[in-house]
Amino acid sequence: MSVEVGQKLKGKVTGIKNFGAFVALENKQSGLVHISEVSEDYVQDINDLLSLGDEVTVKVISVAEDGKIGLSIRQAKDKPAVDKSKMKKFDVQEAKPTRLSKSNFVKDDQNKKENFPNQNVTGKYAQKSNDDFDRLMSNFLKDSEDRLASLRRNTEGKRGGRGGRRS
Repeated sequence: MSVEVGQKLKGKVTGIKNFGAFVALENKQSGLVHISEVSEDYVQDINDLLSLGDEVTVKVISVAEDGKIGLSIRQAKDKPAVDKSKMKKFDVQEAKPTRLSKSNFVKDDQNKKENFPNQNVTGKYAQKSNDDFDRLMSNFLKDSEDRLASLRRNTEGKRGGRGGRRS
């Protein structure tokens, strides 16, 4: 009898290593249950869950051409049925994207001033009373492009990229 992917079989643990457990199947074949396929939870030590001689139900997850069989205890367990009547339905009509505009940011800035009147914002990109959002973004973009160009200049010669310095 040949083993096929998706079959559930009974077996007995014949060997345990730190990477998984070897299981002898009913049909005189054996396979490996990798440590990641033993349980849904993280397994630090496989010896905490399995021991030699344990009877286990496994699911065949792979069969290699050289005869190696990949098994899973985790996938062999039947998952409880999900009660779909208790699930909340997602209405696509309710989920409307919000559009960002300059007016949204101005409103947010006014709310901040009302809620935190004594808070002083400082820094290179802090908003001054006469600066607007577009000016801040263009300054940030220019600065970002300058930094990126500088990085490219300094790293291309070291990596052997085209157009770099030759010495």
